Amino acid sequence: MSNKPHVSVFIPARYGSTRFPGKLLCELDGRPIIQWVHEKAAASSADDVWIATDDERIAEAVRAFGGKHVMTSGSHPSGTDRICEAARNLFPQPGPSDIVVNLQGDEPLLPTATIDRLIAIMLDNPDFEMSTVAVQVPRAFIQDNPDRVKVVLAAKSSRALYFTRAAAPFLRDGGTDCGMLLHWGIYAYRRKTLERLVSLPESPLEKCEKLEQLRAIEAGIPINVLITSEFTVGVDTPEDLDTVRKTLKKMELGRQRG
Repeated sequence: MSNKPHVSVFIPARYGSTRFPGKLLCELDGRPIIQWVHEKAAASSADDVWIATDDERIAEAVRAFGGKHVMTSGSHPSGTDRICEAARNLFPQPGPSDIVVNLQGDEPLLPTATIDRLIAIMLDNPDFEMSTVAVQVPRAFIQDNPDRVKVVLAAKSSRALYFTRAAAPFLRDGGTDCGMLLHWGIYAYRRKTLERLVSLPESPLEKCEKLEQLRAIEAGIPINVLITSEFTVGVDTPEDLDTVRKTLKKMELGRQRG
């Protein structure tokens, strides 16, 4: 019998969104955004993929494209709480090293290769409790935008020191620029770490910055950060959806020319 940890991808999917309600059902090339994310996850090395939702409209869309879904409570404060409930319902007796991957349902261009690398890091490093992804970007692209979350790493380490909406690390006049990392909101957790995380109350830094991962930092849960050069575009607003559509057209033109 294999001792390999079971790897499940969960995609938390709620219909309501403050800035863009119903965005997960908006179509890209004839397929809803949530289907794009599901297809990227289904092509990965994960053992199974589940969409966790509290809305029948999303559940109906998932059934229509042949995906698997699990219904959850409508009162969860975050996607992390939602996927934890889903994992408990589906896998009430997890293995000690089982892995849960949390993918955002509004990332239709998320590369499958990134998901695979995140899973591989957790499989290859049994001591890692939690991992996430970041990409090096030009400082001017993110430093003044609080919606673009930055992560700061320890020198010569992949361990996160802090996540922030502020410009960090700050480049002072005469300082040496060490660059900026843009955080992607996708995670892989050991199941026991996920359970611990959702059991903790909101931490002071989390309340201040409104960044859930700071709860883990304050609780002493180390977060490993995978640095990638790959590309994605999240859909938070109708304008973002236009950007994704334009990006898809450019990618298609590139394939045709190639």
